[in-house]
Amino acid sequence: MQSLIGTGVALVTPFKEDFSIDTEALTRIVNFSVDGGVEYLVILGTTAENATLTSDEKELVIQTVVEANNGRLPLVLGVGGNNTMKVVEELKTRDMSPYVAILSVSPYYNKPTQEGIYQHFKAIAEASPLPVILYNVPGRTSSNMSPKTVLRLANDFENIVAIKEAAGDIVQVMQLLKDKPADFLVISGDDMTALASVLAGGSGVISVIGQGFPKEFSEMIRLGLNRKVDEAYKSQYLLSDIIDMIFEQGNPAGIKHVFQVLGLADNTVRLPLVTIDEDLQERIAEFVNKIDK
Repeated sequence: MQSLIGTGVALVTPFKEDFSIDTEALTRIVNFSVDGGVEYLVILGTTAENATLTSDEKELVIQTVVEANNGRLPLVLGVGGNNTMKVVEELKTRDMSPYVAILSVSPYYNKPTQEGIYQHFKAIAEASPLPVILYNVPGRTSSNMSPKTVLRLANDFENIVAIKEAAGDIVQVMQLLKDKPADFLVISGDDMTALASVLAGGSGVISVIGQGFPKEFSEMIRLGLNRKVDEAYKSQYLLSDIIDMIFEQGNPAGIKHVFQVLGLADNTVRLPLVTIDEDLQERIAEFVNKIDK
């Protein structure tokens, strides 16, 4: 899965002020990311606010991104949930031809045991026509996929090819890297520790900040992959403040304000998320305008 090495970006869903989907803005963001040098695009991840999208709106997002991308970059589709049968049904019925892989989050709210998580992804692996990227994000799911469970899945199913590891725990990342099968990819899901993960042997990142600063962030990851450590950390320190800021009051409210400052999209989010406060808006704008000069 060479197409998953480097920087993927978890695309936002831009809204107009009336909360309808802004397809023109989404097209601009796709073009901005592609032109900025990222390696692939992720559709309908957590950052897309997919929990607040209707089925028809999800289809509109998919159609818009596929058309805007126009075959330029590999596409990954988020297909996950806490209803295993529903996920399996989608995998069996959806046209998967535009994508190179699916990204599937560990079940949330139900709080399954490690055996339950294993059986959930076993069912997904057996149903999926595409390679599967596991997604571990305990801050949202309330349960951690242990390295033991991840490695069990990686060894048992050839089409489980990677994990997006977003526990924010570099020790857990190192455990996975130490014991993983040779071709299994460990992809960071945490922007602040992405470079550290890459330098430890990881394959890259699925990023939020990468769509706001695609040139700078994707170059940082490439420098890390090429073991150019000092140059990579120079980029890390350049971006560290904005990485903190975009998550300070929730994702994707922060990155959406980056897009507003850049003139690419409005900063509107759907409830229960709310727009970031004026102080954070000003700090983000100051940073973006400084970098954009």
